[in-house]
Amino acid sequence: MVAKLSPEKVNSVIEEILAKSVSNKRKFNESFELQVGLKNYDPKKDKRFSGTIALPFIPKYKKKVAILGDSSHIAQATNLGVDSYSSDDLKKFNKQKKIIKKFAKKYDFFLASESLIKLIPRILGPGLNKAGKFPTLLLASDNILDKIDRIKATIKLELKKSLCLGVLVGNCEMKISEILQNTLVSINFLVSLLKKNWQNVGSLHIKTTMGKPIRIF
Repeated sequence: MVAKLSPEKVNSVIEEILAKSVSNKRKFNESFELQVGLKNYDPKKDKRFSGTIALPFIPKYKKKVAILGDSSHIAQATNLGVDSYSSDDLKKFNKQKKIIKKFAKKYDFFLASESLIKLIPRILGPGLNKAGKFPTLLLASDNILDKIDRIKATIKLELKKSLCLGVLVGNCEMKISEILQNTLVSINFLVSLLKKNWQNVGSLHIKTTMGKPIRIF
């Protein structure tokens, strides 16, 4: 449980935001974002942090995935309607940087078979790595859809130069309890990464894509 934050208050704010979202219905599924303002933290002097965590509930984000696979994973992906590429397909890029950059931009993340993942730097060069999209390992025993869902539910918290962070924790089609749980888990994880824990938290707001931020801490 988040020590310095009332789950009841957060739940109430989520209810309020969802009510406004219903009364001002958009033509798309709005995302829920947790906005974090840090204090007493100097990115130039203090160690910058980075970490990933899987949320308890999977937001239905429209993230696009591609499988870089062996014959077995290619067949499974084809049956599931998931884009897939074999090593021969990747070799056709001929290490051309512009084509690989365009390929990396087309997808949000990649999964690669164990037999192929080690060969990707040799086949494609550093393109996927530079784009921050080096593939996640896909084992022979993995269920492709389960793996995709878990990655869609994974968030990354990373401090760069700014003391403000934004994290997607859900969307307006999810249950209040699911958004609440995702929000509390994200906050707990963030606090665990901070040098002085809660002493480094200046403010916490939540908002929808088109809505105004509401402060919860």
